[in-house]
Amino acid sequence: GGAPLMSIRLGQKNEKGARQILANCFLMLTVMALVLTVCVLGMREKLLWWFGAGETTFPYALSYMTIYLCGTFFALMTTGMNQFIICQGFAKVGMKAVMIGAVANIVLDPIFIFGLHLDVRGAALATVLSQMCSCFYVLRFLFGKKVPIRITFHGFDPRLMLQVARVGFSPFVIIALDNVLIISQNMVIQRLGGPGQGDTILTCAAIVQSFMLIITMPLGGITSGTGAILGFNFGAGRPDRIRSAQKYITLLAVVQCSIMFLFSRTLAQYFVYLFTRNESYVELTVWAIRVYTMGIIPLAVQYEVVDGFTGMGVPSVAISLSMFRKLLYLVSVFLIPVFAGVENVFYAEVVSDFGGTTVSVIVYLLLIGRIMGRCVERAKLNGNSDNTVINQ
Repeated sequence: GGAPLMSIRLGQKNEKGARQILANCFLMLTVMALVLTVCVLGMREKLLWWFGAGETTFPYALSYMTIYLCGTFFALMTTGMNQFIICQGFAKVGMKAVMIGAVANIVLDPIFIFGLHLDVRGAALATVLSQMCSCFYVLRFLFGKKVPIRITFHGFDPRLMLQVARVGFSPFVIIALDNVLIISQNMVIQRLGGPGQGDTILTCAAIVQSFMLIITMPLGGITSGTGAILGFNFGAGRPDRIRSAQKYITLLAVVQCSIMFLFSRTLAQYFVYLFTRNESYVELTVWAIRVYTMGIIPLAVQYEVVDGFTGMGVPSVAISLSMFRKLLYLVSVFLIPVFAGVENVFYAEVVSDFGGTTVSVIVYLLLIGRIMGRCVERAKLNGNSDNTVINQ
């Protein structure tokens, strides 16, 4: 919520206002990290049972979560403060912050897990230490002299904090619901599958969700990263550029998902081997990945439609479409195992991908003409001034 507000202040040449937003967001993240750490540490055992942990997985989950929670401050600071680096025009620095943590985690994982024989505790410790590295890099930059707007400790305003919370509420709801869906799926698997089958399917589901991340994270980067282009041209009254941008964005997203679709059909077992060599797990997980990814090509279109509406300043439609897809997934997670068996819970993703995309395309076709009409009206009001800016 703070980064877009800070971008607006910077566009207004209001450095004092931008500095105040950064200070308030730093305080909010600090308080939130401390509260989350204390509260969740006290409830971690109950939370794990609610999240679907079984008798077999509970000890591992508890060990991992206890250590991981100690790094909450570093995780929140890295993710949250990095946005204020990027919105000031230091995209490469923001990327370095992410890469530092990623590389550190990759290097430290085998050292702690296998070298020091810490197993799942080693994985958690490696994650926390890598987040610390990223956090120190981000905070050092934001407290340093290279960045125009640095972190300060004054100008705190509850009204401004509330404004930040309002702006950030929409993406918060979308991300939070993603976690609710995963938790719901885990609970259904554990309850209907029982200690034996449930733990097996849960293990496979964790690998499937990891595979989906290497699809949805780049996909989200492609579609959400173009929001500034769509928003600028909408404000400038250039519907032709908006349509052209959306065409290329959709094409790029579809190509990326098509490549991953082929990968899931031909090479998925090699991805699973990164997690386990148990043939029974490998066979089930490869099948689950192929089911889970049946609708990822249509999903590419749905991502662009939703992020496109957001970029053009129609977030209410974007949220509604995203919520509809998640509702489809939630209903399918509860109904499919009851009628078709718990192992078929993975088809819930297929239903939500095809159903959500169909509705999103229909809504897009119904509304895009009206939205482009508003864009043209804006062009008439602005005259030629915006076109001059675009050409420059």
